[in-house]
Amino acid sequence: MPLDTHIKSPTVALHSLAPADRNTHACSHAQSPYYTAGHAHAHPACHEMNTPPLHVRFLWTMYRLVVDNFLAIVAAAAAAAALQRTSPEAALALVRAVRPVHWLLALLVVAAGAKLRRVGRPKDVYLVEYGCFRPKPWFRAPFATCLEHARLMPYLVDEESVSFAIRLLERSGLGEETCVPEAYHYMPPDRSLKASRDETELVIFSAVDDVFARSTVKPEEIDALIVNCSIFTPTPVFADMVVNRYNLRADVQNVNLSGMGCSAGLVSVGLAKNLLQVAPPGTNVLIVSTEILSSQYYVGMERAMLLPNCLFRMGAAAMILSNSSERARFRLTRVVRTVTAARDADYRCVFQEEDARGNTGIRLSKDLATTAGHALKSNIAAFGPLVLPASEQLLVALSFLKRKLLSGRAKVRLYRPDFRTAFEHICIHAGGRGVIDEVQAGLGLSDEDVEASRMTLHRFGNTSSSSVLYELAYIEAKGMMKKGDRVWMISFGAGFDCNSVAWECVKPAAGADGAWVDCIHRYPMQLPEIANDISD
Repeated sequence: MPLDTHIKSPTVALHSLAPADRNTHACSHAQSPYYTAGHAHAHPACHEMNTPPLHVRFLWTMYRLVVDNFLAIVAAAAAAAALQRTSPEAALALVRAVRPVHWLLALLVVAAGAKLRRVGRPKDVYLVEYGCFRPKPWFRAPFATCLEHARLMPYLVDEESVSFAIRLLERSGLGEETCVPEAYHYMPPDRSLKASRDETELVIFSAVDDVFARSTVKPEEIDALIVNCSIFTPTPVFADMVVNRYNLRADVQNVNLSGMGCSAGLVSVGLAKNLLQVAPPGTNVLIVSTEILSSQYYVGMERAMLLPNCLFRMGAAAMILSNSSERARFRLTRVVRTVTAARDADYRCVFQEEDARGNTGIRLSKDLATTAGHALKSNIAAFGPLVLPASEQLLVALSFLKRKLLSGRAKVRLYRPDFRTAFEHICIHAGGRGVIDEVQAGLGLSDEDVEASRMTLHRFGNTSSSSVLYELAYIEAKGMMKKGDRVWMISFGAGFDCNSVAWECVKPAAGADGAWVDCIHRYPMQLPEIANDISD
């Protein structure tokens, strides 16, 4: 879902509110110590001026090493002290006094403990392989084509609406190579059921073909199938279409998710995780994430409902998850989902409805940024303690305690933890330039940290729930992924929904043979600096 547009409303950052605003915007989410204020467009020179001296960085590194390995250091110190007090003769006599039966009992105790630990914990879940739909060049929608179509559309009768669409497109962060379905190339767009089915078969089957071609898993080895698409839901559903196309087994467990927006891809990962942790070893789950655009083209004049026309682009991704590590490429470590639909404002933030003239579309609330910020703060508050090292959590706890103790006497700024100590790569849902800016500022990320998100938005646009896999493909195509690297995926969706998923790389890709194969040599590229406001 697009998160970069504010229609005639002040920009509300996803990070914490400024000190002057905290009293007037009291909210439990604003107290999250894991997500703090920042500036979305900080100049690189500012980062250079704020770089601490070498001795400070050395002390900071030593602090992290000591705190993160505190138990090991204490154990080593205790062992060294015990050995120092024991003479070599006494130690040798102690070893000689131990009988073989004692060694055997110790070995049995260790083996039993390891077995109990393995039985007591849930099964590990792995990403075997993934594939992304790569649209052909004739689906391209360069700016000139989009603007020409906007002026020729019969429902955009006033120049102000056309100018608004132009400004939105120019500030969206999309490039000239993003693609739309064939239905959008007609005048007026073809919103028929046939056009939607044609788009469905193209993007879904292409992505599934790709993932099967890139892995050794065969269609008959798939035990469960999860397909998600938010708006278009035909009968039979997408899951049945995939079963029919690939002749999946009659006992395959299939699930079709709809209406969950851009977060549905990671929601599907969480669902697959729950299934695989209780399934027999060797179970495989196929997940397909897409958004079908043909039927959802809005033909009205309301600005809040025109945004998806400009920001969404065609795309799809498929992945195979398993509870067997035999062919694994990534290991799933954490899944955290936050749903704020209990609040009426959040529930109606992204809402499908009819306008005054009866035209159906997706309405984006002017409070979209505020809602996304609250959901993200809540999500990170639950996700942070699970992934951050002890050194970062200690600093967060100390700053939070200091703020509580000095409440009313001084304004104490909460420590912003460095999530780069927990992850080497971060994939932020490419919903728009604004969301990437604000998440980057709120988490204190560098331009390199959000490179995959920005370049994916530029090359493929907002592909909805599949965008984070395009970003993962970018990281691997650039050769930046190494064994043991940790990846954090963040997505947002209607409801309002925020999801965080963490992976650990087991086996990086051999080369750039995926969705980026024909363009990775051009990236990263310098993107122009553009003002946020589009309402003037």
